[in-house]
Amino acid sequence: MRILPSGEHALLVEVADLDAVLALYDGLRQDQPAGIADLVPAARTLLVKLVPGCGAARRASVAEAVATSAGVPRGRTEGQVVEIDVRYDGEDLAEVAALTGLTEREVVDAHTGTPWRVAFCGFVPGFGYLVGGDPRLRVARRSTSRVRVPAGSVALADQFTGVYPSSSPGGWQLIGRTDAVLWDAARQPPALLRPGVTVRFRETA
Repeated sequence: MRILPSGEHALLVEVADLDAVLALYDGLRQDQPAGIADLVPAARTLLVKLVPGCGAARRASVAEAVATSAGVPRGRTEGQVVEIDVRYDGEDLAEVAALTGLTEREVVDAHTGTPWRVAFCGFVPGFGYLVGGDPRLRVARRSTSRVRVPAGSVALADQFTGVYPSSSPGGWQLIGRTDAVLWDAARQPPALLRPGVTVRFRETA
C-alpha cells in the first residue's frame, strides 16, 4: 500500500488489486474515521476525500486510520439493493454463449442468478463497474469496439458487467437491454448505481 497526498484535501491510496480496494472501502465505511468526507474507489486505488479545512494533524490521523483498516479482515457492508429488468436479446448473446461454453439460456440464468456489486464508477456519468457475479461469465472485450452502443445496453467484459447509461462508443459484449435510467441530472443522487450498491438483474419480456 502507498498513501499519497492528492491536492490539499485528499489522499490517494494505492493497493494491489480490486479486492484490496473493496476490502479497504468496506473497512473505512464501517469505521468512519473522523476527517473523511467521501471515499471514491477505482480499480486499484481509493481516493479518500478529507473534510475541508482538515489540518496536517488530522490528515496524519486519517492516513493512520487507512493503514490500520487495511490490515483488519472485514465482512462486506450491506448497502442499497437495486433491481434492473433486462430483455436478454443482445447482439453478442450468442457469442458470449460460445465463448463460455454455455447455452444462451444458461448465460441469462447465470447473469440473473447471483447478485452483483458496484465496485466503482467511471467511463461516462452513471456507468458502474459491477463485480461478484457468476465467474463463468468472464469474457474478453470485443476485438473491435462499436462506434455507438445504445443507452441501456447490458454488457460483459472481463470480470465486470455494466449498463451503458447513454449512447456511446464501447467494446463490451452486449447481452441485453434495459429501460432503467442510470443517470438523471434532475434526480438526487443523479446516478442509480454507486459504489457499494448491490444489483440484481431480472429477466423481462
